[in-house]
Order: sequence, then C-alpha cells, then structure tokens
Amino acid sequence: MSLTAQLARQFRGVYFGPNWTASNLKDQLKDVDWKQATTQVLTFNTIVTLVYHTNYYIDAVSKVLDGEPLNAKDEYSFQHPPVESEEDWRQLLESTWAKAEHFAAQIEQLPDSMLLETFTDEKYGNYARNLLGIVEHMHYHLGQIVLIKKWVQAGETSI
Repeated sequence: MSLTAQLARQFRGVYFGPNWTASNLKDQLKDVDWKQATTQVLTFNTIVTLVYHTNYYIDAVSKVLDGEPLNAKDEYSFQHPPVESEEDWRQLLESTWAKAEHFAAQIEQLPDSMLLETFTDEKYGNYARNLLGIVEHMHYHLGQIVLIKKWVQAGETSI
C-alpha cells in the first residue's frame, strides 16, 4: 500500500471507521439531532461548530490539492451558518460525509513523492505534515464531540 493510500485510509477511519481508537465521527453523530448539536455546554464549542470547523480546514486543503492557492484564516474557521432545523443539520452532515470522501480520494491520487514537497509555503512544512495534521486535528475534535455529546444527552449543560 502506498503512503498516500495509507494516509487516505487513516483519514477515512476517523470519519467512517474503522480505526485504532474504535471511534469515528459518523457513528458518534448518528444519534445526535439538531437541537443536541446546537446545545451550548459551558463555554465549549457546540457540536455543529466543531463539525463546521473541521470541514473548514478540509475544504481549504482540498482546494490546494485541486491546484488552488491556500485561502483560509483561523478566525473564520468557527463562523458557520446557523443550524436552525433538523434539515439544516442533516445537510451539514451529508456535506461533511461527501467532502470527507472526496478529500480521501484526493489524497489517494497523490504520488508518495509529493508528501515531502513544500505545502504552499515553507512556513507550513510539507504535504505529509499537513495531511497528518488534518487527521490529528480531527481526532482531537472528535474527542471533544464525544464528551459534549455525553453531557448534552445527559442533560448536563452547566456546572
């Protein structure tokens, strides 16, 4: 298996399973409704915000893989359109699954030799660092989503 195929597999694993942690985004969100997804727990980001945030970076890197310039700013990565219904939530999820699969397919198509090439600018390191970073970033936020989901479903939104 090529390195890029392995990276794509790792990426798919955090979204769709299976993976080493035995937890993935799709399974974690299958029983979350829009009200739960938008419920504020303490000062944490909502589940909707975290899903949008992770998609934001996948969109940005996906465009780079399509040959476009990197166009992303951290300050915008948490600013999402409102989710005000179950349909809004389901559309966000369907978009998330489609973008994740598209991104994984893009990674698979990269030659392994590209992994050591500079990713848009020296300050960002190489492609390998950025693609692995996307997987790590998703695992980090998946853990947050799991905890927030448990608090929301238990009705514990404040101390």
